[in-house]
Amino acid sequence: MSDLLDDCISGALSVRRENHLLRSRRVVTPIDATHVLVDGQTLVNFASNNYLGLTHHPAMMQAIDAASGAGAAGLITGHTPDHAAAESAIASWKQTESALLMPSGYQSNLAAIQTLYALAKSQNRSIRFIVDKLAHASLIDAIRQSSSADDRQAMRVFPHNDISKIERLIKAAPEDELQVVVTESIFSMDGDAADLKAIAALKQRYDFALLVDEAHGSGVYGPAGSGLVAELGLRDAVDISIVTLSKALGVSGGAICGSQAFIDSVLNFGRAYIYSTAVSPLIARLVLRALQILRDEPDRQRRVRDLAKRVRTQLTDAGLSLPPGDSPIIPILLHSESQAIDFAKQLNAQGLLIMPVRPPTVPIGTSRLRITLSSQHTDAEIQHLVTCLLA
Repeated sequence: MSDLLDDCISGALSVRRENHLLRSRRVVTPIDATHVLVDGQTLVNFASNNYLGLTHHPAMMQAIDAASGAGAAGLITGHTPDHAAAESAIASWKQTESALLMPSGYQSNLAAIQTLYALAKSQNRSIRFIVDKLAHASLIDAIRQSSSADDRQAMRVFPHNDISKIERLIKAAPEDELQVVVTESIFSMDGDAADLKAIAALKQRYDFALLVDEAHGSGVYGPAGSGLVAELGLRDAVDISIVTLSKALGVSGGAICGSQAFIDSVLNFGRAYIYSTAVSPLIARLVLRALQILRDEPDRQRRVRDLAKRVRTQLTDAGLSLPPGDSPIIPILLHSESQAIDFAKQLNAQGLLIMPVRPPTVPIGTSRLRITLSSQHTDAEIQHLVTCLLA
């Protein structure tokens, strides 16, 4: 290895280690939807986004019968009948004209942002992305990577859920500039919701596009888990929605949902789609199974929301301060990186897998435990969780 590279690696990782920010992996063996084996110990998993327990649903397991790769990009020979059927089902579920399967939620956001930027530039228009400060890293990265080096104004960040700031930015923009407001529906680290109703009201007065990442809203909110946008009756206000299939749906990959014209645009301008091998047809078949389960077993959705309300109520009644909301993402703010690590270890010793979240994933000074609930957690496991957190 190059000596200079070795020095860079050693120095950078040493700084992370000294500041309690060094990341590493450990082998986690899934047992079922809510239990894992780590270092020989069985733990109740409160660190997964498997909100409905679909990873181990019998119907999903039965669908894994003929795994195969797509063999090519979707624009070559990788778009099979399985892909077409899954995309049609996702579009129907989200009530959009079309949908496009992607290898991941990250790449879905990247392809959507790339397309928006390319569309504006192809028509010699400037474009600006107005992004919530707490939006997922994939959205921020996508905007930074898509805009040119000299286009430093392509992104403006507004304080979390600050609708007045969005309005000021839009009002101050040149009339012919494409404005794109970018937000999550349920925020991944705080578990609170975007003020989508207020943003939709702004759209009645101003001309801008709205992109909503429904990674953590899909499956949990809306009819048959179709998302928070659907639950609030705001489908017509959203131009582009992103689905992550690896969370509540229990599969992997992602999807871009929108008008047929926008999906056609992604096929022509979304480099993250154009130059990627299509997802496996197996994934497409599993998506169809997952959507059917969402329709057939609404009790899963009801239970995870009931559990979220129960845990949140018990914690706040005991004096803990939580961000507003009713999602199954529950952050316990500890501020200090070392405190978050130590508390996670204590919970680990009590049979619970809960991970510390530290900068740069969250802002400095907001290190936390991020608890996520599943419909498959038992009442006894939920009570044990609350008891341990309040001990």
